[in-house]
Amino acid sequence: MLYALILAGGKGTRLYPLSRSKNPKQFIKIVNNKSFLRNTVDRIKPLVDTENIYVVTNEEYIDKVYEELPDIDKINIFAEPANKETATCIGLSAVKLLKKDPSATMIILPSDHYIENQKLFIDTITQAKEIAEKRRGLVTIGVSPTRPETGYGYIEMGERVNGDIASFKVERFLEKPNIEVAKDLLLKGTYLWNSGMFVWRADAYLREMQKYLPKMYKNMMTIYQNLDTNQEEQTIKNEYELIDGISVDFGIMQKTRKAYVVKCEFLWDDIGTFTALGRFLKDSAGNNVTGNVFLESSERCTIFGENKLIIAFGVKDLIIVESGDVILVLDKNKDQEIKYLVDLLKNRGNMDKYL
Repeated sequence: MLYALILAGGKGTRLYPLSRSKNPKQFIKIVNNKSFLRNTVDRIKPLVDTENIYVVTNEEYIDKVYEELPDIDKINIFAEPANKETATCIGLSAVKLLKKDPSATMIILPSDHYIENQKLFIDTITQAKEIAEKRRGLVTIGVSPTRPETGYGYIEMGERVNGDIASFKVERFLEKPNIEVAKDLLLKGTYLWNSGMFVWRADAYLREMQKYLPKMYKNMMTIYQNLDTNQEEQTIKNEYELIDGISVDFGIMQKTRKAYVVKCEFLWDDIGTFTALGRFLKDSAGNNVTGNVFLESSERCTIFGENKLIIAFGVKDLIIVESGDVILVLDKNKDQEIKYLVDLLKNRGNMDKYL
């Protein structure tokens, strides 16, 4: 049977201070009047029955998920005791679904994507499902690059496989490149952005985990053996303490020989940075703005206003964010480094109330 798994446990630190530890990105309403999480669930509903839609999140966000998704049964919310990266949270979800259904096929969707053309999205995921089930492969959705992006991983397309939508064996995965490498990849025309959306059978994913992350696989099997017992919750906590977290890209996708990619034709964006989010704001004389903003002699700025009037005079290439009790002023070229900035604030010791 087909299941959707929504990844909703992240802190969203690259959108700080809009995204805070108590109200991270997946729960905030920026692009339209719905949260990213709500939009993600609604997007997959034409393909997956509501009772088969699951969300994996951090324990501290359980109540917020319940509040945001009242149509999703509480037993469909998987709670992690700690954030141990995507290979781990997908592994936990895989063993839980495998316990329920030995032939479970998983559609893994991050909760922070912007997508247009619902029908084409569903058609693309459907083709990925067919490849995953027929070939027992690990299938990702690839996006044709439109710029030399340093914030995304890249996928090199290999041999073409059957399907109405262009699909390929994966030749190799590349993690986030520097700008010069990204320019070269764009010119070659054989690379796609890694969207972070995946489709595979739960058992196929765990077999690849056994090959490439054997220690984590043992942790997951211990959890599997204790599911639906009085020891389940404590076992998960115990095993999570032993796990060295790693992303699914680094841990499995860069190593597996069973990776496929379906090339999407729908409009996609990963709303992970202010530069990305700025693309959805209104244009004001070459600047992207929202809120109460006054600009004069300013160029290529991205400004998020909330309550206060923000005046920008004679500045270029800045990100300015006013949110609650924080005002952030940032060089646009540094927007990939906000996570580092948040870590600096954490280490100050007296900044917790602002995070």
